[in-house]
Amino acid sequence: MNKLFGAAQEVCDFLSSKSWTYCIIGGLAVIRWGEIRFTQDADIAVLAGFGEEAQFAQSLLERFESRIANAFDFAVANRVVLIRSSNGTSIDITFATLPFENEMMESSSLFAYADGLSLPTCSADDLFIMKAFAARPKDWIDAESIALRQKGRLNMKRIIDRITELALLKEAPEIITKAKQILERKS
Repeated sequence: MNKLFGAAQEVCDFLSSKSWTYCIIGGLAVIRWGEIRFTQDADIAVLAGFGEEAQFAQSLLERFESRIANAFDFAVANRVVLIRSSNGTSIDITFATLPFENEMMESSSLFAYADGLSLPTCSADDLFIMKAFAARPKDWIDAESIALRQKGRLNMKRIIDRITELALLKEAPEIITKAKQILERKS
């Protein structure tokens, strides 16, 4: 098993031992749903309501080494814990709380990355939504690869509805336009 998969498994095992609801997002999820690409870290979303940041951050930082100074304060303020697995791999754990993120957890499913290594990953629809919402150049590349590889299998109405909700919260309606263009070209 490669170092990244081993690190993701280690963290997911810990999250499972706490009975926390979580799923793989980011580059490892792109490996499942989009164009296989190189990624150096793992991104995991953990369902944690507003006001629960401290308990989640404390548990994670007691078990894993932080990648930054003042990690606890950073985690509580930014709703993300930046840790290292025991093999030194970087893991970003985001605290999810939005209704969309709850839906994402409910629709996640196991994916076999290697023999004996199955991890829960977000759906292709939800990954496209997250990539569009992030709206960085690399995220748009990932969104295009997801749309191309999943051609005809994405729920375009649901995706546009969720992107519209999120983009309006972010006050970035251009995200909606770009997402529609990608989905129409690749479907």
